[in-house]
Order: sequence, then C-alpha cells, then structure tokens
Amino acid sequence: MTTDQVLVFGLCTFVFVFLIWGRWRYDLVAFIALLVALLTGVVPKEQAFSGFGHPATVIIALVLVVSRGLSNSGAIEIVARYLVDASRKLATHISIMSGLAAGLSALMNNVAALALLMPVDMQAAKKAGRSPSLSLMPLSFASILGGMITLIGTPPNIVIAEFRGDALGEPYRMFDFAPVGLACAIVGVAYVALFGWRLLPKARQSSEAGKDLFNLEDYVAEVRVPEGSAVIGKRVRDLDADADKVDVEIVGLVRHGKRLPGLARIAEIKAGDVLILEASPDSIEEALGALQLEYVGKGEGRLDSKDLVLQEVLVPESSRLAGRSAMSVRLMYRYRVALVGVSRQGKRFREKVRALTLQPGDVLLLLGADDRVNDVTWRLGLLPLVDRGHSVIQRDKAWWAVGIFAAAITVASIGWVYLPIALGCVAAAYVLLSIVPLRDVYTSIEWPVIVLLGSMIPIGGALESTGGTVLIAQGIVDVSAGFSPVVVLVLLIIVTMTLSDVMNNTATAVIAAPIAVEIANRLGVSPDPFLMGVAVAASCAFLTPIGHKNNTLIMGPGGYRFGDYWRMGLPLEILIVAISVPALITFWPL
Repeated sequence: MTTDQVLVFGLCTFVFVFLIWGRWRYDLVAFIALLVALLTGVVPKEQAFSGFGHPATVIIALVLVVSRGLSNSGAIEIVARYLVDASRKLATHISIMSGLAAGLSALMNNVAALALLMPVDMQAAKKAGRSPSLSLMPLSFASILGGMITLIGTPPNIVIAEFRGDALGEPYRMFDFAPVGLACAIVGVAYVALFGWRLLPKARQSSEAGKDLFNLEDYVAEVRVPEGSAVIGKRVRDLDADADKVDVEIVGLVRHGKRLPGLARIAEIKAGDVLILEASPDSIEEALGALQLEYVGKGEGRLDSKDLVLQEVLVPESSRLAGRSAMSVRLMYRYRVALVGVSRQGKRFREKVRALTLQPGDVLLLLGADDRVNDVTWRLGLLPLVDRGHSVIQRDKAWWAVGIFAAAITVASIGWVYLPIALGCVAAAYVLLSIVPLRDVYTSIEWPVIVLLGSMIPIGGALESTGGTVLIAQGIVDVSAGFSPVVVLVLLIIVTMTLSDVMNNTATAVIAAPIAVEIANRLGVSPDPFLMGVAVAASCAFLTPIGHKNNTLIMGPGGYRFGDYWRMGLPLEILIVAISVPALITFWPL
C-alpha cells in the first residue's frame, strides 16, 4: 500500500472506531478526520469543503425544511387521527400505523415521520391499556423501511443517487428506488405487523395495563427539602418505610451543590438539602405530599406557583440539549422551566440531574408553566411524548402544503426541474406562506448530519482517488472468487448492513458507494444493482439502537434494552436480503 492509502485507511478506521464508541458526536469525529486529511494532503485543499456544497448535502437540508412544513401544516396529524383507533386489535393497529409510517417516510424524512406518529401511537396504547413497547419498535422499523422507497425518504438514497451522477454521469431519479424499496417495504411491514412484535421479550409484552404510559422506566429526580418539612433532622435511612409506601427509592442526597459520598444513608437531613429519588412521575408527586418536599426551584422564587405542569419529552439527536446539561443551557434561569427527572433505561447517575450530560433517547420530566414548557420544548428541539394538540399551527394551509410539495415532486420526477431546485422552491413557498416561519428554517435542519456528510464526502473521494476502493473491491472479489456476481452482491449487502448497524448510515453509504462501483467494474457487470444494494443495506439498521436515529428515539419511551432490537431485527435483515437480491437483479439486471 502507498502512504496515501495507509493514511486514508487509518482515517476510515478512526471514524469507524469513534462512531461505534459513541463518546464523541459523529459530526465532530467526521470533521476532525477531514482536518487530518487536509493537513496530511490526502484531500487537496481545493476540495476541503466541497462536501458542504454537494447536491446530496443540499437535498438533505431542504428535505428537513420541507418535512417541518408538512408537519406544521397539520396534514399528517389529520390523517393519523382519522386512521388511528385504540379499539382495534393490536395486529390491526400495528398494520395501520406501520403502513402509515412507511408511506409518510417515502415522502419526507423518516425521522420526522416517526416523531410525528410516535405520540399518536403512545396515546393509542394508553387508551387500549397495553404497553407501547409492543407497537413502537414496529413503528420505527416501518418508518426506516418506507424511507427506502424514494430518493428523499432517507439520506443513504440521496448519497447513492448523487454518487451515481458523479461516477456515471446521471443520478438516480425520485422513483428509481421504488421497485426494490417498495418490495422490501411491503414484505418488511407485513413481517413487523404480523410476526415481529411477537418476538419481543415477554417482559416488554406484559407491562401492567394500568401502568402510566411513559413509566416503563423510573426517573432519577431531584426534590428539595423546604423549611418546616417533617423530614428535617431525620436520617435518609429513616425514611425508607415512608418511601416504600409511595413506591419511591431515595438514592442520594445533595448538600450545597455537592452530592454526598455513597448513598448518604446515615446523613441527617437539613433544610435546603436535595434528595435524589428514583420513581415514576406519579410516585414523585405522591412523595412530595407524604414527605413534605417540593420540586427544585418551586420554593426558591424561580418557578411560578400557579399553573405548573409536568411534561415528558424526548431528547432527539438534533436537540440543542443533546450532549449538554440543563445547567449549561441555563434551563431554569433562561426559560423558567425545571428539569425534574431523567429516565435513561433505569440507570442511576453519579451527577446531579441538572448537571447530567443528556443523551439522545433520554426521556426528561420538565416542570413549569404550560406556555413556558411548550416554548422550551420547541426552542430546544425536544419531542413531547403526549399529543397535546398544540403542534398543529397551520390547519387552514394543509392542502396548500401538500399541493405545493406534490407539484414539486412531479416536475422533478419528470425531469423538468432539478430536484434540489424544486425542493428549494417548496421551502421558499412554505416560508412565504408562513407554513414554516423564517425563524424555523435553520432550526429545522439537522446540522450534525450536514457536517457529517460535508466532511465525509471528501474523505470518500480520497478513498477512491488513492486507490483504496480498488484494494477493498479486490479483496471482496478474491474472497468470493469462483462464485457468480450474485454471490458477491449478497456479500456486499451483508457487509454494508453490518456496518450500518453500528455506525451512521449516511457515513456507511459514503464509504460503500465507491466500493460498489469498483466491484462491478472488476466483475464486468452493471454497477446499478451494486449501488442499489448499498442503498438498501445502508438503510437497514435493525439490530441495535445506535444504527439509526429512529431506533434511538424509541428506546426510552418503549422501555427497550440494547439486546431487544436483534430479536425482531435479525429476522427482518435476513428477510430484506432474501427479498432485495432477487428484486435487484430483476429490476437492475447484471
């Protein structure tokens, strides 16, 4: 190998390892790799930031703005409310919700589609008296499957389409993905609706019917000991009996901003101390009355005592709170909203709740006035887990939003207007009609994904220009020597699918696309089935909660464990391989 090849493979290894590790955010990892590539000369300085102006990057940004417009118009919520009925049998409910999720994901970003439908599904679960874990994972998987149908449904399709344009002179069009993607989506949705949810662990299926919808995992919460409280002067261990009566566990004590060592079992409680509780929201409320405690901030003049509400919200990857703490964003002082508790798969925290670095998938319990809680939810990009009826802000413009979007897709599909231009016109029209307020345009875009893609595209180009793709392709061809191109295609799909389960699917598509073309060239066959195979495989991340943002989003509200995903996901991935390969060689002959 040449020096440049060694450097490129080293950078790709760095990206791969750190994306799996997850300690650093993926956009930071990719940008650092790009800087190293520039400093070492692997990527020429003229191409330093070419990825940020690449059509794939622009399309993804515009799709996110358009998705916000479709959400703001209320069109999707109207459809969901007409179709969802909690009285239906579970299999029927999952079938309808999964079909709706797949259909929406084909026309908008699949993360946005899940975010819109998740509160609706959870409310239906509550009304039906069943665990939402039975339907949330099928909903997530269906939204991922639906994104495979069209160009704009998922970022890997956009990356593959634009790479084909760079490599072969013509990109894929809007519905070129439909024949294979639709076959995979139909079979996949049928599987998750009829059989997949039955493979979940019994513990997820047998949640108590009367249990609060979001209380699948208890919160770690902070409550304050006010002056005159009956617990002053007692030791923490003396409160065990009273705590058991209200189903609360006291797991720590904070005094003067510092958590006492251990569980502070023998500490004598003083006024102003903060107790760390582990409990459900209802139990926390009950403990406040039984032990004469109060929420942090309520008795300190920071929160109005009137009209306080508790709101459960989810931290998506795009939220301003992801990777930060409530204290660092000055949640209490700036917004007059208190972070009361955090639920993260039953984990206990050594830090104070307010100082805890929040992660995507965390469920937060916020306390504040109703209007302030709604405002902070919007400003920080959080997802409310209850359909509060406040999200539909432009009902009278629903048909305008749908009509403009449909017209743009039509003219782009028949080749009259270049897709990024058509989507740009939709975004501009939404702003002019106030469907997407101007202030929401930039907050709609998931900037970490843009930075990731803008950084990885030059690195992917370097992998190709230095001959790295030739070495990888030759290795795959040598391993499968003597077998037909179909076997090589299957091997490429499996390898790509495995990578996508443990690292960002957009990054997977950027790395795998040039390898697919090189393999096809070495075999002397058409590159289209190999590129389409990478598109399908990069989207199919069903084995872990970290492979796709949608899997991360449902982990907290669904009460899932890391090992729950493969139970439903492994048969689905095998099924996708079995369905996609015949479809690929049928619609895109070798």
